[in-house]
Amino acid sequence: MGSFIIALKTVLPLFLIIFAGLIFSKTKAASETWVDILNKYALWIGFPALVIASLMNLEVEGESYLKLILLNSAYIVISMLLAFPVARIFKLSKRMRSSLFLVFSFGNVAYLGIPVLFNAFGTEVLPTAAILSAVYLFWLLTLGIILIESNSKKEIDIKKIGLNLVKNPLLISIFIGLLIVFFKLKLPMIFEETINLFSNSVTAVVLFSLGIFLGFNKVGHPGEWIQVFIFAVLTMLVLPFIYYLSIKQAGLDSMQFDASILDASMPLGVTPYALAVQYKLETTVVARIVVLATSLSIFTIPLWMVVLS
Repeated sequence: MGSFIIALKTVLPLFLIIFAGLIFSKTKAASETWVDILNKYALWIGFPALVIASLMNLEVEGESYLKLILLNSAYIVISMLLAFPVARIFKLSKRMRSSLFLVFSFGNVAYLGIPVLFNAFGTEVLPTAAILSAVYLFWLLTLGIILIESNSKKEIDIKKIGLNLVKNPLLISIFIGLLIVFFKLKLPMIFEETINLFSNSVTAVVLFSLGIFLGFNKVGHPGEWIQVFIFAVLTMLVLPFIYYLSIKQAGLDSMQFDASILDASMPLGVTPYALAVQYKLETTVVARIVVLATSLSIFTIPLWMVVLS
């Protein structure tokens, strides 16, 4: 119990920021437009700065991220493909199956995952966190979209998928950060300090934005939440536990292992909801999973921290 309380104290400040955003939305001090503005700041400025700041001082000698990338890629791909048997067994619609490609595979590894890992392990985990976020984004924006478009009988636009990857600020920032590392570039102090200022701001911004987003979602009838609850438990507890058992002896160092499991247990992120809207999927179900899973994660994340400790 003591370990759980310590883990809870680690993540509680993050959820207090989310709660502040929730209060702002409920009191009408913030409007829904805030979510879009704050998320754009995080996507185009805050997170890229955080990624570059975390990679600038990375020592690549003697440390390999290949196994980390391969294991997490396998987990994401298998989780996506799990939508096929689940949809078949429970006779779900094609729209629901497409929604499950997103629900099963993409937790909130950036907006919530990076702050959680940073609070739990400090600055040394940030390169690992950045690489994990890139891996999740890569598969979401490639295989995820391919499955959704093929499921809807649309012609797959490879050019569009490629452009989405090339234009993604997080992937661009990782590329820039790695260039700095491999070529041992030293930025002028004024640029380093500017990047650090932006990177230090992003955690509070995105969590506050997430709280506002949650506050503007309709509650709905209790009976409608049964399916939502099942999917939330499956993605935050069942699948991560299977993953935990599968890679326990895979040879990852302790920080990479812990970061992989914690990211796998993150609640559904806002990006899948945006894609669900774009592709006209089960947006209400996806939005409710985001709301419920994020609410439950105040207990499930500390629980995983206790398991990993």
